Amino acid sequence: MASILIIDDRPEDLLTLERTLGADHRLRLATSLQQALQPTAGEPHADLILLQATMAAPDRHPFVGDLPPGAAIAGTPVIVISSGDRADDETWLERGADDCLPRPLRPALVAARVRLQLELQAARKRLLDQDRSLAAEVERRLADNLMIQDVSIRALARLAEVRDPETGDHLRRTQRYVRTLAEELGSHRRFAAFLTPANTELLAKSAPLHDIGKVGIRDEILLKPGRLTAEEREIMKAHSLLGFQAIQQAEQDSEQPVDFLQMAKEITRSHHEKWDGSGYPDGLAGDEIPIAARLMALADVFDALIAARVYKRPFPFEQAGRMIREGRGSHFDPDIVDAFVAREADFMAIACDNARARPLVAGERQAVAAATPAAGRKPGGSR
Repeated sequence: MASILIIDDRPEDLLTLERTLGADHRLRLATSLQQALQPTAGEPHADLILLQATMAAPDRHPFVGDLPPGAAIAGTPVIVISSGDRADDETWLERGADDCLPRPLRPALVAARVRLQLELQAARKRLLDQDRSLAAEVERRLADNLMIQDVSIRALARLAEVRDPETGDHLRRTQRYVRTLAEELGSHRRFAAFLTPANTELLAKSAPLHDIGKVGIRDEILLKPGRLTAEEREIMKAHSLLGFQAIQQAEQDSEQPVDFLQMAKEITRSHHEKWDGSGYPDGLAGDEIPIAARLMALADVFDALIAARVYKRPFPFEQAGRMIREGRGSHFDPDIVDAFVAREADFMAIACDNARARPLVAGERQAVAAATPAAGRKPGGSR
């Protein structure tokens, strides 16, 4: 049964409406707008309102929709019981009434108009329920796609880790370094338009793929304990293009654009470019280098400096930090170096948070202990 609210103080109207509608619907009668706005406790929300036109207000035209927000009848379809004057009926319809019933009320017409409005209201509710269900399904599928995306990224990144156990820890640390830099630069005038929350997430997701091209480098070069020859160095440099080409192929194979692949391509290809144009593989300089790759460049070099590798001993944090600062304006974007300086304590904490990271020496332990509280934040050149 539908619930119908009747706002009418004419006995002849009420008698007709009760006889016509009472058997099939729940009726609630109100003889004033004030009474209509104070439903009985537990009374269901009205599915339809029948409103006597002359009861709305002295000038007859203010509509129920003009009542204060939160009124129980707001948003419910309204049929106005009118005098039958066509001009008045048009005015009510212009003000938002759903239909008009002229006097004298005729039972067959009343039943037909009420049935039509209830069917329309039920159809609107079904559409709303379908919209909500569709939105929930879209959200679920989006969550599934994001989970698959994350798993795929981790699986790809582990390919590099399988070839070189040191690389796995490097990927995890650099991902956190990059996020730290992005958070610091999120409000910077040069970076704010790019480093939106969404792009920062994509950047953090894509960062572990920056060295994926190393799977294509021979073990005798990738794991060589000593210095590389000039020829070997050129082969090692090829990892940036190998990674770029692999991700580009994956992008071409997808049926639609994938945002994180575009960013991963930029990072993979250009994270060895230098601010002064002396990097590789394309010799890009300054703002020609994608922002994502500029962030990755600093994170990559810092971790390479402080990490023990088969071909080098780790640098102390203080020395590594000094080398990063010395690269301001030559190797690195100056503003990104400034962001590193602002969050240097966080970089140190991230490095030491990894189980395989080298232990701190006494001076470094004191530096982390002294700097981290002052930072007020939790911690979120390579070959």
